[in-house]
Amino acid sequence: MKLLCLSNGHGEDAIALRILQELQRHPNCPELAALPLVGEGQVYTSHVIPVVGQVKAMPSGGFIYMDGRQFARDLQGGLAQLTWTQLQTVKAWARAGGTILAVGDIVPLLFAWWSGAPYAFVGTAKSEYYLRNEQGFLPRGSWFEQLESAWGSVYLPWERWLMSRPRCKFVFPRDTLTTEVLTQWSIPAFDVGNPMMDGLEPAGVNLKGQEEGLTFALLPGSRVPEAYENWETILEAVSGLLERSQPNQPLLESSQRPLQFLAAIAPTVDPAPLCELLEQHGWMLVPQSTLTFKQGNATLLLVLSAFNDCLHQSEMAIAMAGTATEQFVGLGKPAFILSGKGPQFTPTFAEAQTRLLGDSVIWVEHPSQVPQAVQALLQDPQRLQHVSENGQRRLGKSGASQRIAQLLLKEFSSLN
Repeated sequence: MKLLCLSNGHGEDAIALRILQELQRHPNCPELAALPLVGEGQVYTSHVIPVVGQVKAMPSGGFIYMDGRQFARDLQGGLAQLTWTQLQTVKAWARAGGTILAVGDIVPLLFAWWSGAPYAFVGTAKSEYYLRNEQGFLPRGSWFEQLESAWGSVYLPWERWLMSRPRCKFVFPRDTLTTEVLTQWSIPAFDVGNPMMDGLEPAGVNLKGQEEGLTFALLPGSRVPEAYENWETILEAVSGLLERSQPNQPLLESSQRPLQFLAAIAPTVDPAPLCELLEQHGWMLVPQSTLTFKQGNATLLLVLSAFNDCLHQSEMAIAMAGTATEQFVGLGKPAFILSGKGPQFTPTFAEAQTRLLGDSVIWVEHPSQVPQAVQALLQDPQRLQHVSENGQRRLGKSGASQRIAQLLLKEFSSLN
């Protein structure tokens, strides 16, 4: 059995890797390879998964669907020639008797269908929650959004056609609601959970010390230079929380619960500019430390290598990220999101994230409004309980990567 994994983004690469690692653990591990359609695929090569075909980092970083100018820059950077070369690679893989796992959106799905090989699809980009919840369709604004509702699914007719071909053996949607909708069109959709929630077990690193404060995760995203602009916006919200937590303004009851902030910093982000902005906002580096800052009785820690512990030890998040925000919500916790300049976390992206994640995210238009939003949530225990249940329902149970790997082995091995 030969399996080629196609993915089209950094988050998609990470999800695909979890599935491939489960396959690697199997005694009858197939011959694995990857072809990242966006970026250079270092995440694969660092885990002993060879990258086949031509790869190249594009200027957009994979966010061309959010901005036509990004698409134009990618064309100038050689996108058309790269795409043609990659199409030839998947065709050659199929001729050699290989199978394909497509992870992401319609682009890798289309590549998989065009190859002529048997394929499976992990749909990471779309969810019926963008259109509806369990009670029915959500109000939609633009004509295209209304058209999606009229077509009956967030997956458009041509996407459903690709998923219903005989060579498409499995479709793994990201949640139960999407699976239920897709099965209406004889699509082989399986509700196995969301791989995004795999591998989030805490490592046992204590990031909070002995203090028991109200703890926020700060999630500025992983894309640079956008993450640095997001960080400045997040720090404005943090400053507002500090101002509203003084003894004479006990909005957050900080006299009993000092504020703590755990900033999850991706490996792609240089912490030096973040430290400079912290100092500009009045934070002082704790003596004999490199990543811990104090302001009044509040503490802020830059977390570079304990992402899972950061999520588990925080009660709320101030977020301007995609995948990280979803994972935080999937743990049953609320996130306050702020829109930025993009190219990823724009107002359009933030609005879509509120539909995807429902009441588990609170979109705050300006950083100064975060304290009031936090206080309103803290004073509503029933809403907090609803947030917990909603997040876990929308992101699903863990263990999806292993279940997907088992199904792939069973089906594709029988084809050879």
